[in-house]
Amino acid sequence: MPDCTAPRDLAASTGHSAWLASLTLGFADDAGTTRLFDKLHYGPLRVQKALYPEDGKVCHAIIVHPPGGVVGGDRLEIDIGVGDRAHAVITTPGAAKWYQANGKVSRQTIHLHVNQDAALEWLPQETIFFDTANVVLDQHVELATGATFLGCEILCMGRRGSGEVFNRGSIRQRSSIRRDGKLIWWEQGDLIGGRLDSPLALKGRTVCATLTAAGKTLPAAVINEIRADIAADGDHDFGVTQTKGVLVARHLGDDSETARRLMLTVWRRLRPHLLGRVAVTPRIWQT
Repeated sequence: MPDCTAPRDLAASTGHSAWLASLTLGFADDAGTTRLFDKLHYGPLRVQKALYPEDGKVCHAIIVHPPGGVVGGDRLEIDIGVGDRAHAVITTPGAAKWYQANGKVSRQTIHLHVNQDAALEWLPQETIFFDTANVVLDQHVELATGATFLGCEILCMGRRGSGEVFNRGSIRQRSSIRRDGKLIWWEQGDLIGGRLDSPLALKGRTVCATLTAAGKTLPAAVINEIRADIAADGDHDFGVTQTKGVLVARHLGDDSETARRLMLTVWRRLRPHLLGRVAVTPRIWQT
């Protein structure tokens, strides 16, 4: 877990006007019920009360960022631990918005720790990057033996509905997954404003979505079922691969609702195989 005094130290180096926030959550199994035992926050990051729309085994929680958006210089740190045999589902109440940089870099660092035979589903709603945003995103997942992770992200470059494109700015990402300390997935990349037309970037598209699942190896039949599901939905830029116990599904498009629908399609197919449960869409997504 991070040092809860870290945001105070950051304040001196990033300036008085920046939002500096951290949130630490701890989930644990209590005789078959997953409970949110630890919740420590500094600054404008909060968690709403634990919810149980399925049963006591699975605890749903909603992370809230009250300012409603992130500006240049802001720094968010999230650290979540899921104890042995516990199962947590984390989401957000709406789209995250990263505003113009104002000459400063905004950062988000996420550490997710999933203990033995536990499960974490990390399902935030879409992220919108306004033109000129300068953002660094880090996400690192630590899995113990028998742990399962399902994570999804939908990135929207600019505001298509307002006619805004992402001409300037940059989004730098790093993500990793480790199993028992061994690196099983590593990815990094830069999305540079004005250069997204390249086939090595987004091929001119404005929305990219990625779902990552780390758990038991899935049979080829499941991968084929996912591909058939997406094909039945229409003609989409979509791909799914599996290697070394990590499955990755990706979509490129221009509409966040389409991206969400396709990622939910994949999630609904994977969840019964990986977690032995049918998919229950977070209620907050429907409000």
